[in-house]
Amino acid sequence: MRNLWKLFRLFFKVGLFTFGGGYAMLPLLKAEVVDKRKYLSEEELLDLYSIGQCTPGIIAVNVATFIGYQQAKVKGAIMATLGIIMPSIVIITLVASVLEHFTDNRYVIYAFYGIRICVVALIFNIIFDLAKKNLKSVYNILMFFGAIALLIGVNISAVLLVVLAGSVALAIGEFKRRLIK
Repeated sequence: MRNLWKLFRLFFKVGLFTFGGGYAMLPLLKAEVVDKRKYLSEEELLDLYSIGQCTPGIIAVNVATFIGYQQAKVKGAIMATLGIIMPSIVIITLVASVLEHFTDNRYVIYAFYGIRICVVALIFNIIFDLAKKNLKSVYNILMFFGAIALLIGVNISAVLLVVLAGSVALAIGEFKRRLIK
């Protein structure tokens, strides 16, 4: 039971301090789940993010559910999911009750500009860390730039892109294996 409450508190904290959605959550989640608690490796976290991106629903909730399940099965999944969504429910309820009075307040507007910029910086930081660790081969670099080209040029679905990237990586792996034989 104690581990379940630890999971709830962990994801409540992540949910409380995450602005900007699932991608903005990645740096905080990495710090808590990978670096501090060692529940997952960075690669495993990225795998869960990839799966979370491809499954229906909100990435943050999907990833929390997956990690909770990995740590304590169904009860862990439930506690992690409740932990990640509870701050949003409370904050949205409070904000909705007073938002009308502050939508034109210049201090609130300025604060949100600052928060958005900080979220962008956090996302760039995690992208930079991931790039350093994963863009080590010509194939990975080509796939990276190919994915960017498809996202920007063709506006391809993220799910389709992940499936395509997995398929290309499988084909490259098989090609390399056959060359070695």
